[in-house]
Amino acid sequence: MENAAARLSADLPAKRPRGRPRKTVADRDDGNRRLELLHSAAKLFRRKGFDATSTRDIAAAVGMQSGSPFYHFKSKGALLYAVMEEGMRSAIEKQQRAISKRATADTAGQLHLLIRNHFDILLGPGSDFIPVMLYEARSITPRQRAALAQLQSEYEAPWMPVLHALHASGQLKADVKLARLLIFGALNWSAQWYDRRKGASLDELADAAMKLFIGEAP
Repeated sequence: MENAAARLSADLPAKRPRGRPRKTVADRDDGNRRLELLHSAAKLFRRKGFDATSTRDIAAAVGMQSGSPFYHFKSKGALLYAVMEEGMRSAIEKQQRAISKRATADTAGQLHLLIRNHFDILLGPGSDFIPVMLYEARSITPRQRAALAQLQSEYEAPWMPVLHALHASGQLKADVKLARLLIFGALNWSAQWYDRRKGASLDELADAAMKLFIGEAP
């Protein structure tokens, strides 16, 4: 009887552990390689442009064979979109963290916080992602542009109550919708001309932007 029970137990499939299966070393390495590709592609797309950057260039930057990026992305266009999406999702998360640290700031202080954080996203360390999205949008599909527009709306949403409050107090003179477009247009253009090795710091840029938009810095 005991032998029969032992044989029956041996024939039963092993129980699967509950919860998500643990990632193997290979799985984690794949994720790291994907992130390496995104960072290298963002840097090259920003420096050389999407059209002038080959998958061979991107693969070489991370020490891969020329065809290896296609293991992670179906095409160079898919990699471009992934760079833009990663940039927007990272920007949203970074903005949320910044807001949570200064939840009690007055309205002008909130705008200063948003502007300073936006400059950091555009011009700070690892800041290649959003400029690629701003200047290579023609190279992605209409469906991809629509998906990015939704993420952009999510990013811009916390700015609107601040701008409305500043308008209501008389500090912001322009129409709020137009002000939003003009503010983002001015801030985003800094990705074209700013050189961190020369001129103003990001703090000084944020103060200057505040004086330009509402006539004062907090």
